[in-house]
Amino acid sequence: MCMGIPMRITRIDGLMARCEAKGVERDASLLMLEHEQLQVGDYVVVHLGHAIDRVTPEQAADAWAIYDEMLAADAAVAAESGAGRGFGGGNG
Repeated sequence: MCMGIPMRITRIDGLMARCEAKGVERDASLLMLEHEQLQVGDYVVVHLGHAIDRVTPEQAADAWAIYDEMLAADAAVAAESGAGRGFGGGNG
């Protein structure tokens, strides 16, 4: 399953942005949002290397709260079974 990840823009260079979430940094194309007035500190949803939507900090935090719950549930299942599939392992 592929999911868009809310990330904070830390640097903009033309139509490319450096984005960060939970200590992970990625480059993202801003081409799909070229008509938005994006600035460093703004939040975008990144999917497959492209910023696809602008979101508020609150929306980003809400999404991460859900993702954190999913990761915790996956870790609990893995611990109970002794192995588990591993979140994002391409099995679903």
